[in-house]
Amino acid sequence: MNYDSLDRELNTNLRSMYLLYGEEQYLIDMAVKKIKKKFGELLLGINYIVLDETNINDLIPNIEMPAFGYDKKLIIVKNSGLFKKDGRKKAPTEIQERVGNYIADNISIIDEGVILVFVEKEVDKNSVYDLLERTGIVCQIDLLKPNQLVQKLKKVCSLYKVNVSDIALNHLIEVSGTNLQDLMNEIRKLIEYVGENGTITQKDIELLASKQIESVIFDLTDSLGAKQTNKALEVLDNLIYQKEPLQKILITLYNHFKKLYLCKEAVKLNKDVIVSLNLKPNQTFLVTKYKKQSSYFKGDDLKYLLDELVNLDYNSKIGNIDIDVGLRSILCRFC
Repeated sequence: MNYDSLDRELNTNLRSMYLLYGEEQYLIDMAVKKIKKKFGELLLGINYIVLDETNINDLIPNIEMPAFGYDKKLIIVKNSGLFKKDGRKKAPTEIQERVGNYIADNISIIDEGVILVFVEKEVDKNSVYDLLERTGIVCQIDLLKPNQLVQKLKKVCSLYKVNVSDIALNHLIEVSGTNLQDLMNEIRKLIEYVGENGTITQKDIELLASKQIESVIFDLTDSLGAKQTNKALEVLDNLIYQKEPLQKILITLYNHFKKLYLCKEAVKLNKDVIVSLNLKPNQTFLVTKYKKQSSYFKGDDLKYLLDELVNLDYNSKIGNIDIDVGLRSILCRFC
């Protein structure tokens, strides 16, 4: 089941068992909130139990203990470890086998008195997963693609009677990244700024939206490609002013120039850029930007920058040079 199907079903009824997993934590949290709201009054320790890997052994006793004064009990189990394979063994672990056998043998008890929700970031398709897939609802909730993000953000804007174009929303995604929680925070800020019946523009986004460091590195690279030393240093100063750690800036710069080099090679050899850069489905919109920026540099230029950043990383760690001074030196020498 995908998220949209799950969302529609939660509007009508609750099943006895759910497994929700994936990278889009915001949507997973929204699904859990919807389950809790649909369930009704919650009293922690009585008809509402929260477990994790540290107390997963309490799962079976909590299923068996009645919710005194209530018809059902909601049990939410987060990052339980039940859906992980032991790489050294094919057989399930002791707790996986115990929980799996219990659920399989007591479906009627669970149906009658429990709503059981497993929330995981990653899962392996082990025996417990197979059991939940047969007897409950399994929903993988991965990061949304840009067009899906645009529709989500547009829906929020329409609820507040605020106008916004797809172009503006795509620009917001380029600036602030593809994390839905971050984007929701940014769109609410912009909605508040323009007010009811207002229109969010790209100018508003440039003025108010928080830029991810990866987006800022694109700006710095544009300045480098144009040999504009002052602008490149200004972007670096802004990152430092925003309290981005220098080591993080160095690593992000290295990864960015590595992708530009791989992109340049992929284009030259007529290879798929998405595969060469190992981009996720929600990052494919960056291909055009990587191609454009890689065209600013010769292959030797990118090799030079990569070598210089590696040397700076090494020399800063042994105390030969300060990272700040080293980064400025590299940018100035290149320009």
